[in-house]
Amino acid sequence: MYQTDPPLSPKEVLPTMYDLPSEYPEDSGLPDEFHLFQPQLLRETFCPPNYPAEEVFVATDLNLYYDLRHTLWYKRPDWFAAVGVSRLYEQQNLRLSYVIWQEGVAPFVVVELLSPGTEKEDLGQTLREINQPPTKWEVYERILRVPYYIVFDRYTDKLQVFQLVADSYSKLDLSTPRVWMPGLELGLGLWQGSYQGIERLWLRWYDASGNWVPTPLERESQRANRLAAQLRELGVNPDEL
Repeated sequence: MYQTDPPLSPKEVLPTMYDLPSEYPEDSGLPDEFHLFQPQLLRETFCPPNYPAEEVFVATDLNLYYDLRHTLWYKRPDWFAAVGVSRLYEQQNLRLSYVIWQEGVAPFVVVELLSPGTEKEDLGQTLREINQPPTKWEVYERILRVPYYIVFDRYTDKLQVFQLVADSYSKLDLSTPRVWMPGLELGLGLWQGSYQGIERLWLRWYDASGNWVPTPLERESQRANRLAAQLRELGVNPDEL
């Protein structure tokens, strides 16, 4: 639906988050464990220092509606982050979906975790048929103009980073599997470590000093270790308390 003159508020004439939820009964299948744990680690370590927490929104497997002329068209990124937008919908409610004409802010970074059945679409190697919705690549690059598009293949541990340059994505030549994003004052890279009891390469955010951003559990452990060290300096054995 197009606006009138004078224009009406999109909230009056277009579907809202409540009309466009993510959950549909006809959707088949559930995410595997990697598709659960990897986005969770990204969420736990995504703390851009130049944005307050209430202006940061991250989502996993959430419908992203992008075209006000085709209000039922959506993509569902494995993970994405938008900054400069309210953490809550209208500062009061958890989101059911992310509706771009309501939010007014496109994602800053999108992450897709390659699966054998989605690889060609995720990498922009498919062509859409006439009268069909645009591909993921077209939506992220040409419609939403997402600054960074990240693709990670857990089967080969291959990280591919595409940065929006002018009107199209340019693949970055990574000397190391890391990319710094000045607009976030954060970087994203591959970290070898144990998360949720699984040792492997994981996508993880790092800070301006090159240090991996700790998870809440790691921060608690670090605080406990510092406290224990202070007690030992005072001659107190923390293990005996």
